[in-house]
Amino acid sequence: MCTFAPMMEKDTVIILSGGMDSVTLLYDQHERIALAVSFDYGSKHNAREIPFARLHCERLGIRHIIIPLDFMTKYFVSSLLEGGEEIPEGHYADENMRSTVVPFRNGIMLSIAVGIAESNGLKFVMMANHAGDHTIYPDCTPQFVNAFDEAARAGTFVNVGLLSPFVNMTKGDIARRGKELGINYAETWSCYKGGEKHCGKCGTCVERREAMEEAGIEDPTIYED
Repeated sequence: MCTFAPMMEKDTVIILSGGMDSVTLLYDQHERIALAVSFDYGSKHNAREIPFARLHCERLGIRHIIIPLDFMTKYFVSSLLEGGEEIPEGHYADENMRSTVVPFRNGIMLSIAVGIAESNGLKFVMMANHAGDHTIYPDCTPQFVNAFDEAARAGTFVNVGLLSPFVNMTKGDIARRGKELGINYAETWSCYKGGEKHCGKCGTCVERREAMEEAGIEDPTIYED
């Protein structure tokens, strides 16, 4: 008699931008992901990212929804947002990259995702923050993840938890995992400027290039420079 291992329960909502990190996490954890949520919060690159999020969800047969957060461009200050100052160029470690911080962005998105999880009878929310984010984004740190997980569990009847599998990994580690999974990173978007091509000079483009090189991946990205 043939026996089959039981399928993993679909118990998770993932926050999916369409960038390298969240797309890698989507494929890495797809067996447990019931729903993917993208937030259109008025960033300069939302229009470039979100179509890739939709593409990969369609490919994997995962339900995908897009939630608008247009109030953020009206009341928040960040060079990442439409109407903000120019996106700085350089490495994430450079002081000027702090202008790309959208105050408490992850906290806002996670709060919505937790409510969606509880409304759909799901147990977890998953995000793809990683160790490279810790330098300038306070809502990506292990301390934030642990605190938000505790708050979400305390604030929901079903104790919705926060999962952050990449929190102690580098982007190079993530790229290596993507290589193992066979992900085509040409079908992801990173550049904060949101132009027709990746600029190759902003913090996230620099990090993307370094991660590909570290992972031994021939970079399929088309850059302006």
